[in-house]
Amino acid sequence: MEKKAVRKVQTDEDVKRKAVKLVLVHLKKKIESPFQGKESVVEWMDKMDLLLSEEDFVTAEYHQMRKEFNDIIERTLDYEIRSRLRDSWFSLGKALDKKVKRH
Repeated sequence: MEKKAVRKVQTDEDVKRKAVKLVLVHLKKKIESPFQGKESVVEWMDKMDLLLSEEDFVTAEYHQMRKEFNDIIERTLDYEIRSRLRDSWFSLGKALDKKVKRH
């Protein structure tokens, strides 16, 4: 008897979760150097990691986290770091808009 591989049906939430995780990975690389306000970004990323670890993907919670991230960006004094964070903020918005590709 031949076993057929059972493929998990990917949902929009799965795609969004994966995209958000990728944004966080890139964000961690962007903030490796010290800057004033880094603690706030790290704390926000920790909260985001906790949210990603939850089983349910509630889009409203992620949008709230994006608003919180925007507040952190606005309080960041270093122009270069603020620009990097802003790029991640835009990427996070795109990640939350992702959907499963339909054939």
